[in-house]
Amino acid sequence: MQTAVELLRTLVGFQTVSRRSNLDLIDFVEGYLAGFGIGARRVYSSDGERANLYATIGPTQRGGICLSGHSDVVPTEGQPWSTDPFVLTERAGRLFGRGTSDMKGFIACVLAAVPHFIEHVGETPIHIAISYDEEIGCVGVRGLLEELAGDAAKPTGCIIGEPTEMRVASAHKGKSAYRCCVRGLAGHSAQPQLGVNAIEYAAELVAFLRRGGRALQSSGASHARYDPPFSTVQTGKIRGGVAINVVPDHCEFDFEIRQVPGEDAAQLVGDLTAYAKQTLLPEMSTVFSDAAIDLEQLNAYPGLKDDASSEALKALCGGLLGVHDFATLSFGTEGGLFQAIGIPTVVCGPGSINRAHKADEYVEIDELKQCYDFLTRLVTPS
Repeated sequence: MQTAVELLRTLVGFQTVSRRSNLDLIDFVEGYLAGFGIGARRVYSSDGERANLYATIGPTQRGGICLSGHSDVVPTEGQPWSTDPFVLTERAGRLFGRGTSDMKGFIACVLAAVPHFIEHVGETPIHIAISYDEEIGCVGVRGLLEELAGDAAKPTGCIIGEPTEMRVASAHKGKSAYRCCVRGLAGHSAQPQLGVNAIEYAAELVAFLRRGGRALQSSGASHARYDPPFSTVQTGKIRGGVAINVVPDHCEFDFEIRQVPGEDAAQLVGDLTAYAKQTLLPEMSTVFSDAAIDLEQLNAYPGLKDDASSEALKALCGGLLGVHDFATLSFGTEGGLFQAIGIPTVVCGPGSINRAHKADEYVEIDELKQCYDFLTRLVTPS
């Protein structure tokens, strides 16, 4: 495990917060693979500041298993870390640092297993995929998948190493995120009737979404294996106003919908748009003709479906780990995007989502060992 731990130490040291460049990390991984004679290709972001990396060990003209992980991490600002989040710290069998669970621990194990893969891979290749900006909506991997979709030797299965405590997960909800911007008319608070209060109209839209969420809970699609078993709606961020005695002329809020299979997020968004245009805007326009309510989709990714195409991959992973029940995740991954181009996908990796995105994130050394053993058995099955 020493190699995996040292690789994790290096990976944690790269401050690859989403939207920042990840090229130093990509350079390191590409150089590491080159040391074993393995070439890699990059798929860059539009500005050239970030890149996906894709490498194949074994025959390049065949399918094989793809091991997928993302290089970006969430910010640490404002979190009460007891150690430097970008310096790996070991205490009592745990390795602390940003990204240790989510999900550089998995990437470290994959890289540590490279010599084993080279020796034992045989006729079925192992592919390594490292993407960027997953944390803000599975952004980077899409460019890579566009290339793989037309590849005659695209993988026949994918294991995404998100933190599942090494359980095999075969399903999760999809997600859509939006920003709503309300434009009103500023004025003195002593005469609010002469202005259009953007915050108050935004609040009505937020309340509409909350009612919609309750309706999904009570009468929408329901699947017992999900937690919670219904689609959810949440407003997560709101901004507006300059002072208490000024009628605010601008307010914007961000919300998300996480939908179970069979639920159409577009329906609720359509209802919200209709409510804005047919009920709120006419009222706003009687005072200010240029009042507006604009909706922008920030990101979206499909759910991961537990369907017949993944049965062989589930059986393989479950057999290697000695488990035969499969988890459903409460969080999302790029799994549905792999699945959308015909690559069966499961999620399995070291660490826990309950430790991710917070201060003193950590992964157990024993979890890394279990992951490393699992990866090596992929090419030397018992």
